[in-house]
Amino acid sequence: MPEVAELLDQIASLLAGPGVPPSRSVAIDLVARVLDRPAFWPRANLQARLTEAETEAVRAAAERLRAGMPMQYAVGKAAFRHLTLHVDRRVLIPRPETELLVDLVLAAQRGGRGTVVDVGTGSGAIALALAAEGAFDRVIAVDVSPDALAVARANLVAIPEDRRARVEFREGSLLAPIAGEKVEVVVSNPPYISPAEARELPALVHAWEPHLALFAEDDGMAVIRALVPEAASVLVPGGLLALEVDSRRADLAAAAVSADGRFTDVEQRLDLTGRPRMVVARRKEQ
Repeated sequence: MPEVAELLDQIASLLAGPGVPPSRSVAIDLVARVLDRPAFWPRANLQARLTEAETEAVRAAAERLRAGMPMQYAVGKAAFRHLTLHVDRRVLIPRPETELLVDLVLAAQRGGRGTVVDVGTGSGAIALALAAEGAFDRVIAVDVSPDALAVARANLVAIPEDRRARVEFREGSLLAPIAGEKVEVVVSNPPYISPAEARELPALVHAWEPHLALFAEDDGMAVIRALVPEAASVLVPGGLLALEVDSRRADLAAAAVSADGRFTDVEQRLDLTGRPRMVVARRKEQ
């Protein structure tokens, strides 16, 4: 079996293209991700020999990356907070800004209590992070896509074993799967891009990630506008609604929450770049 240094050279050459020189940094990143090693490990272990299975896994991921697949899909995993999640084309790749939504919920609920529902769970990133880090009695992960739910269910093993029993997976549109129940938190990273903006997306996103999870009609607002009244119906008095939104539509999203009339303390929250990327509100007491 080749040493790490030799494999890095092979992968860098494989990924090179016309006018694109071999990139050892990409090869190093790929090897570290596939082997679940720290980013510095390949450089620090150039003379190490990998097993046949490890070598084949790296080469297979490199071929997928060469075909244009995003890195996370190519290696089949993505980091989200303290978790390593399986991802493939059935679900969106978790983004760092969504980690802030988890922070917001944990802070607003003082670590968590009662039941939280993650609408449009995808890979399960938000739901599983809240189950792992919070003190919620139940975490319900909902998605309209059975394929996405299959990925989320598989990712349950990413959280500590003693936290898994509190997580439930339910298939259906928005909050229909919990009709008749009351919960303390509704959190969602819903589709919020207008189909008219499809060509503005990075090519990797448009070509590879599931459009069901990206696009919404009504200028990107259809899902949010449908979700808000459903959330008002299931939240207990004082319950929290927390949404990730398009910064260009944050005002519209906040207005949709306010217009429902059953929410108070409607606020926009900023991401680390200072853009309004979240809308939060509390269910009125009456």
